[in-house]
Amino acid sequence: MSDECRCTGNFFHDGSEKAPQRSLFNALGMTKEEMDRPLVGIVSSFNEIVPGHMNIDKITQAVKTGVAMAGGTPVVFPAIAVCDGIAMGHLGMKYSLVTRDLIADSTECMALAHHFDALVMIPNCDKNVPGLLMAAARVNVPTIFVSGGPMLAGRVKGEKRSLSSMFEAVGAYTSGKIDEAEFEEFENKVCPTCGSCSGMYTANSMNCLTEAIGMGLKGNGTIPAVYSARIRLAKQAGMQVMELLKKNIRPRDIMTKEAFENALAVDMALGCSTNTMLHIPAIAHECGIDINLDIANEISAKTPNICHLAPAGHAYMEDLEEAGGIYAVMNELDKKNLLHTDLITVTGKTVGENIAGCINRDHNIIRPIEDPYSETGGIAVLRGNLAMDGSVVKRSAVAPEMLKHTGPARVFDCEEDAQAAILGGKIKAGDVVVIRYEGPKGGPGMREMLNPTSAIMGMGLGSSVALITDGRFSGASRGASIGHVSPEAAVGGIIGIVQDGDPITVDIPNYTLSLDVDQAEIDLRMAAFTPKKKELKGYLKRYAALVTSGAQGAVLREDI
Repeated sequence: MSDECRCTGNFFHDGSEKAPQRSLFNALGMTKEEMDRPLVGIVSSFNEIVPGHMNIDKITQAVKTGVAMAGGTPVVFPAIAVCDGIAMGHLGMKYSLVTRDLIADSTECMALAHHFDALVMIPNCDKNVPGLLMAAARVNVPTIFVSGGPMLAGRVKGEKRSLSSMFEAVGAYTSGKIDEAEFEEFENKVCPTCGSCSGMYTANSMNCLTEAIGMGLKGNGTIPAVYSARIRLAKQAGMQVMELLKKNIRPRDIMTKEAFENALAVDMALGCSTNTMLHIPAIAHECGIDINLDIANEISAKTPNICHLAPAGHAYMEDLEEAGGIYAVMNELDKKNLLHTDLITVTGKTVGENIAGCINRDHNIIRPIEDPYSETGGIAVLRGNLAMDGSVVKRSAVAPEMLKHTGPARVFDCEEDAQAAILGGKIKAGDVVVIRYEGPKGGPGMREMLNPTSAIMGMGLGSSVALITDGRFSGASRGASIGHVSPEAAVGGIIGIVQDGDPITVDIPNYTLSLDVDQAEIDLRMAAFTPKKKELKGYLKRYAALVTSGAQGAVLREDI
């Protein structure tokens, strides 16, 4: 695509050589006036299976209104979406992360095949946000994001609750801590509205970080899905993309190395999902920027954690919105000069201009920077002989007594076997549950382990049992849950030779994850180790052949 923006009309609006295309626009019912205006692609991830997307038809219509009001011609095309909660705990979860690349690829194809002048991305749930950010970087025409918005928290017995509460209730019910009536109340009340699930899970993490990185307007991550303010925001986004087109402000002008550093700083302050450690490197990769996992610890070391939203605490996205939202969080960080404030954003203004005057309205939800939950950020990257290329933990959601833990390994080669053992009472206080062959290649698809982590919490073992995996975790997971262990078992990682009873040490303050077995014994086991192989077909077979390590963002290889 040409680097010159056509701000006065779309690519096809004049010239005899474009007459065949105009004849097809006639078939669409377009008038000459519509053809004379810039063509704006509206990427809608609406569907009727994902609760976070069921309202996106209304968001899409509002965006179209905004684009038309500002002189553009809006044209809608779709993006797919998987609901991680519905896909959780079975074969379906193998198809979650893999859709990130399908979304990026299909959006790239549609955008470039039809030569859109600008794009508005409307994602909401876990893989749509990073997938569409990856596509935005590839296509690199003026682009803005507006999400479907978060769900309101549910209420059970007067307390706010969310989807993670439901998953933990399974363990509580199985262990007899709650009865059938209480269990049914959770089922009926924890997810009361449309929207992305109400805690600081992956979807909300990524929508908030879209604001932080400069690709979404104020409130993109926090205005609830059911609020009329969300419709107004969508109209504003539709109008604002036309301003970006006029000024020729493009995604790679916004998504710079410094912008990703801002996103990581906000990530640490919020205590976002560990999945951000997959998605931020993958988005940066599409921008030609290398984000190494170790930068997370560097930024975490100087960035206080000032928010404890579910599952780390008892606050929800609606509370963060009322407290001032992401700009208020950023304003707190700026008090210690933790952000690059001179960067351009989709508002057409700088980060500093955007956050000026955005005060923290509730110190119980957003702690003042002088009084944080911790002086270090919400995510930590651990290394050691068990994770030589790295592993990731949501430190802000770990009980203090589990920040350092040594215990015997209880080893499982798939999530289902681990879940059965946990619910069957076979996991005891002090154990370290190891789930392997669930990595990007080994799964394939790097399933989330929300069922096992929730069962551990629900059965009252959260302060005494750790879980490590070469898979990953839902943002709804909490506890000493260490994921993304790399190298994974399927490519010969040391996690593949761990045996039942082996002592494992998790030391989050010192950023280490170790198999406490004599090196000579490790060498003997590795010499005899042949990773297990799975019979694959279809898209998963192609994905497993192309995907890289979780430490590299699980991006797909481009050298073959």
